[in-house]
Amino acid sequence: MREKNIVVVLPTYNEKGNISSLIKALFDVGKTIKNWKLLVLVVDDKSPDGTGKVVKQLQKKYRDLYLIEGNKEGLGKAYQRGFRYGLDTLHAQVLVEMDADWSHNPNDLPKLVQQIEQGADMVIGSRYMPGGSIPDNWGWYRKMLSVGANLIVRLGFMSLKQREWTNGYRMIKAWVAQKNLPEMGKYHGYLFQIAFLDKTLKLGARIDEVPIHFIDRTYGQSKINAKEYIMGIVSYILFNSSFIKYIVVGSTGFILDFGIAYLLIHVLNWPKVMSNVLSAEVAIISNFLLNNFWSFKHHRITGGPLVFMGKLFIFNFISSGSLLIQGFGLGLALKYIGDTIFNLGFMEIHSWIVYKATIIIFVIIPYSYILYTKVVWKKK
Repeated sequence: MREKNIVVVLPTYNEKGNISSLIKALFDVGKTIKNWKLLVLVVDDKSPDGTGKVVKQLQKKYRDLYLIEGNKEGLGKAYQRGFRYGLDTLHAQVLVEMDADWSHNPNDLPKLVQQIEQGADMVIGSRYMPGGSIPDNWGWYRKMLSVGANLIVRLGFMSLKQREWTNGYRMIKAWVAQKNLPEMGKYHGYLFQIAFLDKTLKLGARIDEVPIHFIDRTYGQSKINAKEYIMGIVSYILFNSSFIKYIVVGSTGFILDFGIAYLLIHVLNWPKVMSNVLSAEVAIISNFLLNNFWSFKHHRITGGPLVFMGKLFIFNFISSGSLLIQGFGLGLALKYIGDTIFNLGFMEIHSWIVYKATIIIFVIIPYSYILYTKVVWKKK
C-alpha cells in the first residue's frame, strides 16, 4: 500500500531552544504510524535568534524536513503559507497544525491519525473534554483567558457540542484546507484558528476531538496579545455567527411583532391574545426570509419553488409551537398574574408587554433556534 503524506506545519518565531528536540520527537513518532509518511514543514518568520539556521542544519540529517521563510506576519499568515506549500509541493493528504514550543505533545499524533482513519475530516486536540487538561501551574489570569475565550466562542456560535475552539493542535484533511484557504486571507494571528474551525463546521465536515494535556512552554516567551486576541474573537463572532445573526433577525421580528400587536390592541381595540397571535405570524414569515438569505445562508434552501415553499411550511409548522407557547403563556399570565399597568416612576408599561417579552426571551428563542437548525436549515 502506498503511504499517504502527513505534513506537520510548524510556524516559528524565535524557537531556537525548542525546534531541534521537537523535530527529532516528531520523526520518532512518525516511524510508529503505519501507512503514513510524516513530513515536517517549518514556516519561519525570519527569527532573529537563528531558528531558520538551526532547521537548515537539521535538514542534512532529516530528508523529510522542509523550511520556508518569510516576513513576520503572524500565526495565521504562517499557517496559510505552510498549508499551500504542503498541498501544492509536498502533496499532503493530511495537514497538522502544531505549536513549535512543545505545548503540544508529538506522542498524541497517533490518536489524531486514528480518528482520521475512522472517517473524521478534522481532528482537534481538546483540553476541555474528559481526559484533557491545561497546565496546573498557570496563574488565574492565564486560566481565565484560556477558558473564557473558549467559552465565549462556544456561546457566541451556540455550538456547545464543539468543546475546543481555540487550541492549535489539529489534523486536517486536504480537501478541507483546499476549501477554506481561499477565504482565510483576511484572518491574522490566533483568530485564524477560530475562523478556520467555523468555516469547517459550515462545510458540514465531520470534526472529532481527542483529549490532550496542554503543556506550558519551557523555552522562549508566549506571543499572544490578550487584548487583541479577545477583541478579535468578539469581532469575528459578531460578524460571522449564525446564532448572532439569528438574534438580530429575531430582534427585528420582535419589533415587528410588538409594533403590530400594539397597533391592533391600542388603535383597533382587538382582543389581546388574538392580536398577539396575528402579529407573531407576520414576524414568523419575516424571520424565515431573513434567516434563509442571511443567518443561515451557508445552508440556504435550494431545489426550486416547491422545496422553498415546503420548507416555509415546515418552518411555519415549527413556529406554530411558538404561537401556541406565546398564546397559552400570555393567557395564563394575564389570568393568574393580572392584566395591569406597571408604574416604573419614569414610565408606565402594560403587563402584557412584560409577559410577552419574558416568554420570547427565555422560551421561544432557544426553542426556535434548536429546531430551525435541526430541521429547516440542517447540515447537508
